[in-house]
Amino acid sequence: MPRVFFALWPDDAQCDELYNAAKSVQLKTGGRVMRRENLHQTLVFIGNIADDKLPTVKAAAAPNAMPGFMLEFGTLRYWRHNRIVWAAPISTPEPLLELVTALEARLDAAGIEYDKRAYQPHITLVREARSPGEPPPLDFVWPVRDFTLVESAHEARGVIYRAIARWPLTA
Repeated sequence: MPRVFFALWPDDAQCDELYNAAKSVQLKTGGRVMRRENLHQTLVFIGNIADDKLPTVKAAAAPNAMPGFMLEFGTLRYWRHNRIVWAAPISTPEPLLELVTALEARLDAAGIEYDKRAYQPHITLVREARSPGEPPPLDFVWPVRDFTLVESAHEARGVIYRAIARWPLTA
Protein backbone atom coordinates (compact mmCIF):
# COMPACT_ATOMS: atom_id res chain seq x y z
CA MET A 1 0.00 0.00 0.00
CA PRO A 2 1.74 3.22 -1.10
CA ARG A 3 2.06 6.21 1.24
CA VAL A 4 1.55 9.38 -0.84
CA PHE A 5 1.23 13.15 -0.73
CA PHE A 6 1.00 16.09 -3.13
CA ALA A 7 4.03 18.39 -2.96
CA LEU A 8 6.05 21.14 -4.52
CA TRP A 9 9.29 19.55 -5.68
CA PRO A 10 12.40 21.78 -6.03
CA ASP A 11 14.79 21.45 -8.94
CA ASP A 12 18.47 20.59 -8.41
CA ALA A 13 19.66 24.17 -7.88
CA GLN A 14 16.88 24.83 -5.38
CA CYS A 15 17.66 21.56 -3.57
CA ASP A 16 21.31 22.59 -3.30
CA GLU A 17 20.39 25.95 -1.79
CA LEU A 18 17.97 24.41 0.72
CA TYR A 19 20.38 21.62 1.61
CA ASN A 20 23.21 24.10 2.22
CA ALA A 21 20.93 26.13 4.51
CA ALA A 22 20.03 22.93 6.39
CA LYS A 23 23.69 21.93 6.84
CA SER A 24 24.57 25.42 8.04
CA VAL A 25 21.83 25.58 10.70
CA GLN A 26 22.47 21.95 11.73
CA LEU A 27 25.92 22.99 12.97
CA LYS A 28 24.10 25.15 15.55
CA THR A 29 21.15 22.86 16.33
CA GLY A 30 22.48 19.34 16.00
CA GLY A 31 19.89 16.91 14.72
CA ARG A 32 19.52 15.17 11.41
CA VAL A 33 19.62 17.10 8.13
CA MET A 34 16.94 16.04 5.68
CA ARG A 35 18.33 14.13 2.74
CA ARG A 36 18.88 16.46 -0.18
CA GLU A 37 16.77 14.32 -2.51
CA ASN A 38 13.85 14.37 -0.03
CA LEU A 39 13.50 18.15 0.29
CA HIS A 40 10.00 19.31 -0.67
CA GLN A 41 7.01 21.35 0.43
CA THR A 42 3.93 19.28 1.16
CA LEU A 43 0.64 20.50 -0.28
CA VAL A 44 -1.75 17.76 0.89
CA PHE A 45 -0.71 14.67 2.85
CA ILE A 46 -2.82 11.62 2.02
CA GLY A 47 -0.95 8.77 3.69
CA ASN A 48 -1.42 5.08 2.97
CA ILE A 49 -3.76 4.38 0.09
CA ALA A 50 -4.84 1.20 -1.64
CA ASP A 51 -3.20 0.61 -5.03
CA ASP A 52 -6.58 0.65 -6.77
CA LYS A 53 -7.27 4.18 -5.40
CA LEU A 54 -4.06 5.66 -6.83
CA PRO A 55 -5.67 6.50 -10.22
CA THR A 56 -8.41 8.38 -8.33
CA VAL A 57 -5.78 10.37 -6.44
CA LYS A 58 -4.01 11.23 -9.70
CA ALA A 59 -7.31 12.24 -11.30
CA ALA A 60 -7.85 14.70 -8.45
CA ALA A 61 -4.86 16.70 -9.73
CA ALA A 62 -6.15 17.05 -13.29
CA PRO A 63 -7.37 18.92 -15.17
CA ASN A 64 -5.31 21.69 -13.71
CA ALA A 65 -5.55 25.34 -14.69
CA MET A 66 -3.83 26.77 -11.63
CA PRO A 67 -1.23 29.52 -12.15
CA GLY A 68 2.45 29.25 -11.31
CA PHE A 69 3.77 31.58 -8.62
CA MET A 70 6.84 32.75 -6.74
CA LEU A 71 7.46 31.36 -3.28
CA GLU A 72 9.81 33.55 -1.24
CA PHE A 73 11.46 32.25 1.92
CA GLY A 74 12.84 34.74 4.42
CA THR A 75 13.74 32.88 7.59
CA LEU A 76 14.25 29.58 9.32
CA ARG A 77 11.90 28.68 12.16
CA TYR A 78 11.73 26.04 14.86
CA TRP A 79 8.87 23.83 16.04
CA ARG A 80 9.75 22.91 19.62
CA HIS A 81 7.00 20.25 19.93
CA ASN A 82 8.56 18.03 17.24
CA ARG A 83 12.08 19.51 17.20
CA ILE A 84 12.08 20.56 13.53
CA VAL A 85 13.92 23.45 11.89
CA TRP A 86 12.01 24.57 8.80
CA ALA A 87 12.15 27.12 6.02
CA ALA A 88 9.35 29.65 6.36
CA PRO A 89 7.90 31.61 3.47
CA ILE A 90 7.72 35.38 3.90
CA SER A 91 4.04 35.17 3.00
CA THR A 92 1.72 32.59 1.51
CA PRO A 93 0.90 33.44 -2.12
CA GLU A 94 -2.79 33.25 -3.00
CA PRO A 95 -2.16 30.79 -5.88
CA LEU A 96 -0.56 28.38 -3.38
CA LEU A 97 -3.64 28.48 -1.14
CA GLU A 98 -5.88 28.05 -4.19
CA LEU A 99 -3.90 24.99 -5.29
CA VAL A 100 -4.14 23.36 -1.85
CA THR A 101 -7.87 24.18 -1.60
CA ALA A 102 -8.56 22.78 -5.08
CA LEU A 103 -6.69 19.54 -4.35
CA GLU A 104 -8.52 19.10 -1.05
CA ALA A 105 -11.91 19.75 -2.68
CA ARG A 106 -11.20 17.22 -5.44
CA LEU A 107 -10.02 14.61 -2.93
CA ASP A 108 -13.16 15.21 -0.85
CA ALA A 109 -15.34 14.82 -3.95
CA ALA A 110 -13.58 11.55 -4.80
CA GLY A 111 -13.96 10.22 -1.24
CA ILE A 112 -10.21 10.10 -0.61
CA GLU A 113 -9.16 10.67 3.02
CA TYR A 114 -6.27 13.05 3.73
CA ASP A 115 -4.74 15.01 6.62
CA LYS A 116 -7.15 17.90 7.25
CA ARG A 117 -5.00 19.96 9.57
CA ALA A 118 -4.74 23.67 8.74
CA TYR A 119 -2.22 24.21 5.96
CA GLN A 120 1.17 25.57 7.08
CA PRO A 121 3.57 26.02 4.14
CA HIS A 122 7.07 24.97 5.13
CA ILE A 123 10.09 22.93 4.11
CA THR A 124 11.51 20.67 6.82
CA LEU A 125 15.29 21.04 6.90
CA VAL A 126 16.51 19.47 10.17
CA ARG A 127 14.81 16.90 12.42
CA GLU A 128 15.60 16.09 16.08
CA ALA A 129 17.14 19.55 16.44
CA ARG A 130 17.70 21.88 19.36
CA SER A 131 16.37 25.39 19.09
CA PRO A 132 18.60 27.54 16.89
CA GLY A 133 17.89 30.55 19.12
CA GLU A 134 17.58 33.46 16.75
CA PRO A 135 17.30 31.65 13.40
CA PRO A 136 19.42 32.99 10.57
CA PRO A 137 17.71 34.70 7.65
CA LEU A 138 17.08 32.72 4.50
CA ASP A 139 16.96 34.55 1.19
CA PHE A 140 15.50 31.99 -1.18
CA VAL A 141 13.08 32.49 -4.07
CA TRP A 142 11.42 29.52 -5.73
CA PRO A 143 9.58 30.00 -9.03
CA VAL A 144 6.92 27.26 -8.71
CA ARG A 145 5.91 25.92 -12.12
CA ASP A 146 4.52 22.46 -11.26
CA PHE A 147 3.52 20.10 -8.46
CA THR A 148 3.91 16.38 -7.89
CA LEU A 149 2.39 13.31 -6.36
CA VAL A 150 5.09 11.76 -4.18
CA GLU A 151 5.44 8.27 -2.75
CA SER A 152 7.22 7.77 0.55
CA ALA A 153 9.04 4.43 0.44
CA HIS A 154 11.12 2.63 3.06
CA GLU A 155 14.40 1.30 1.68
CA ALA A 156 17.52 -0.13 3.27
CA ARG A 157 19.09 3.34 3.41
CA GLY A 158 15.97 4.89 5.00
CA VAL A 159 12.90 6.72 3.75
CA ILE A 160 13.10 7.97 0.19
CA TYR A 161 10.57 10.20 -1.56
CA ARG A 162 9.87 9.57 -5.24
CA ALA A 163 7.81 11.79 -7.51
CA ILE A 164 5.40 9.40 -9.25
CA ALA A 165 3.37 11.97 -11.20
CA ARG A 166 3.83 15.65 -12.11
CA TRP A 167 1.42 18.36 -13.29
CA PRO A 168 2.44 21.72 -14.75
CA LEU A 169 1.00 24.98 -13.49
CA THR A 170 0.04 27.54 -16.11
CA ALA A 171 2.55 30.27 -16.88
